[in-house]
Amino acid sequence: MAPDDSTDAMLDGLVRSAFQIMGVLTRIGAEHDLSLTQLRVLGIVRDRQPRMSDLAAFLGLDKSTLSGLIARAERRGLLARGASPEDKRAVIVLITDAGRELTERLNEEVRDALAPATGRLEPHQRHQLAQLLEPVLSPPLPPAPRRHAH
Repeated sequence: MAPDDSTDAMLDGLVRSAFQIMGVLTRIGAEHDLSLTQLRVLGIVRDRQPRMSDLAAFLGLDKSTLSGLIARAERRGLLARGASPEDKRAVIVLITDAGRELTERLNEEVRDALAPATGRLEPHQRHQLAQLLEPVLSPPLPPAPRRHAH
């Protein structure tokens, strides 16, 4: 099936917006000494406590690479590892209070940096865009039971 003009326009818009957003994320991450993958991990564990194996698979990383990434975040006091409540052999990733504070600050900085673009949309357009993007995005990791990191 040959792409039509609407497919080309959609792909062009997705790619252009991806580059714009990646530029913002790269800059803000660098200001906090975080890679894009580290930003992504913080965003994921902000709302869930994934198993290391699930997180590695979701990110497309081998377990040793993810383990090193988590170890660096642990040394900075941003993340911690814990035992899964369902399976004591499984290791889950937990966000610490410092990690949560940093993630909230990063979210504000990203929101502010993208405000010139997102501010051109009316509230109903922002809602509509979020709804349109949902089926295009990868499904998130399933939520894991919440436990507070110490």
